[in-house]
Amino acid sequence: MNVTAVFDIGRTNKKCALFDEKNNLVEEFNEVLPETLDPDGFPCEDISLLTAWVKDHWSALKSNDKYQIRAVNVAAYGASLVHLDAHDQVVTPLYSYLKPVPKDISAKFYSTYGDPVRIALQTASPVLGMLNSGMQLYWIKHTQPEVYARIKTTLHLPQYISFLLTGRKVSDFTSIGCHTALWSYEMMDYHEWVKEEGFHRVLAPMLAASSTLIHDGPSVIQSGFGLHDSSSALVPYRMAFKEPFILLSTGTWCINLNPFLSRPLTGDQLSRDCLHFMTPEGSGVKASRVFLGQEHEYQVARIAEYFRVAPDFYKTVAFNPAYLVADTPPFYPARMKGNGPFPDSPQEPWQVSAFASPEAAYHHLMVGLTEIEAASLQLIGVNEVPTLFVDGGFARNDIFTQLLARRFPNHQVYSAELPYATALGAALHVTRPQSFEFPGTIRQVIPQ
Repeated sequence: MNVTAVFDIGRTNKKCALFDEKNNLVEEFNEVLPETLDPDGFPCEDISLLTAWVKDHWSALKSNDKYQIRAVNVAAYGASLVHLDAHDQVVTPLYSYLKPVPKDISAKFYSTYGDPVRIALQTASPVLGMLNSGMQLYWIKHTQPEVYARIKTTLHLPQYISFLLTGRKVSDFTSIGCHTALWSYEMMDYHEWVKEEGFHRVLAPMLAASSTLIHDGPSVIQSGFGLHDSSSALVPYRMAFKEPFILLSTGTWCINLNPFLSRPLTGDQLSRDCLHFMTPEGSGVKASRVFLGQEHEYQVARIAEYFRVAPDFYKTVAFNPAYLVADTPPFYPARMKGNGPFPDSPQEPWQVSAFASPEAAYHHLMVGLTEIEAASLQLIGVNEVPTLFVDGGFARNDIFTQLLARRFPNHQVYSAELPYATALGAALHVTRPQSFEFPGTIRQVIPQ
């Protein structure tokens, strides 16, 4: 069977997915690898273990008589850098993007390069510490100069995995352009501070091509260069649907992606948790974030505790418009201070006791979350697109999708299920099928 292999590297799950020529998932290998600690005692990915896992699976796939590999690509989490020396050996741990940046390093950076807001606007990257992967390079250079001197090439994680498969060292737009603080959206080039530090000389070359051919004995395999996972998950939607849309990729975070609006960020958008992603072709994707899943989990626990019901009671609560009454106490989020569209909103508990049943309280919670989500969508031009796709965990929450459809009556709202969207996006980007129909489940939400 001819297959496309995709290494889908998440923070927790490491997957290798195989797709047939009709883009159907035919097999998937899944494993959880234990973390390790960096020299400071902070948890991080074990790069040696991950490297061995990728190499072993790639070798096994190529020797498997059941499959003929026609293409390979990678999707992996971003804001993570792998540094190689002149002999292509890994120089440092794979530092976690959750690791704090020392205050003196941040102070030194901004005293040298100026106003944080100006740099954030130019790079479409809110100030997010190590999540700005450029700061990881800056931190290493200015705290470990002897280590930095050994670095010959720096790759983002998706491109490092691709290097293990193909031997090619490149950079790509989806990794470089996603909240790294490396890329100037004004100049469509590396930011001046990157050049001042000389980082453009260690970052692997940027290629305009989407794939290359590699030779493995008599076989010729078409290979991509790796994609940032969020940008990869957008690819199936962009291929299947040509009319403008916003994708709500929901989970712990709800990441709203508008690939049809790439105007520069404003200061207001930046302060309200907006940023830019980039498509594999290098065009901007306006995005906004809401800590939706984390907030939902916390508030559901409060409701369950007060009414003494099971923690997952909400899974059987049906949408009921009778619960949508105006005379209710205000909703205040508890997990959104400093993030989302209202980063300065009061973080005080709302009154669960004001409701007669867990069903009523849960509807109140979902109304509050939907209003916050609606404000986040307004920041990225929701009124300029006709369609909303809800993907991920909240696509299966009928109360959320109903409230969203009622909140945007002039839009077509769809709940979508495509569990392997990230891996499929990487496969599609390298194979480039002439025609493509969305393989997941799409259901239009009709407001009740």
